[in-house]
Amino acid sequence: MHPSDTAAISRFPIPRLEDMPEDIRARIVAVQEKSGFIPPVFLTLAHRPDEFRAFVASHDALMERPSKLTKAEREMIVVATSAVTQCQYCVIAHGAILRIRAKNPLMADQIATNYRKADITPRQKAMLDFAMKVSASAHLVGEADFELLKQHGFDDEDIWDMTGVSAFFGMSNRLANVTNMRPNAEFYAMGRG
Repeated sequence: MHPSDTAAISRFPIPRLEDMPEDIRARIVAVQEKSGFIPPVFLTLAHRPDEFRAFVASHDALMERPSKLTKAEREMIVVATSAVTQCQYCVIAHGAILRIRAKNPLMADQIATNYRKADITPRQKAMLDFAMKVSASAHLVGEADFELLKQHGFDDEDIWDMTGVSAFFGMSNRLANVTNMRPNAEFYAMGRG
């Protein structure tokens, strides 16, 4: 997918790379140099620079910072919750990242279709059950949910992390669906070799 093919990237206008604010252009170029392509999420969000910056800062705070949840576990949350909201972009893109971080393509694909049948630990299933509840019915989260997670060794900070990742990607899923964001072809093959 070429960045100038805006019809395939988003329903909304995509600024040209050279017309983007310097900090946004630098972030996009860094991602392109690392991965070999520009994920459409960056180009789509560049339509609104302030929102781009806020989105990327929130993403990095949740997904890249030190946490007792591994980066693979955080990606598991993204993939499972994105599957239930039918976000093709996030399931495919974060499924690729999960395959790489977990070094387990089978498990990543299982989570993308039905985490309840995936080859994961009871602890990870409890984590995903909670993340799904946050995603679909956060108003029903109660003390029993916290107690169950604590029985699996999670603490309040872990629960905050699960909540943040699930909630953030609920927003991301909705943006991706409404903008008609499509995953790059490269994502489909990543982490399968």
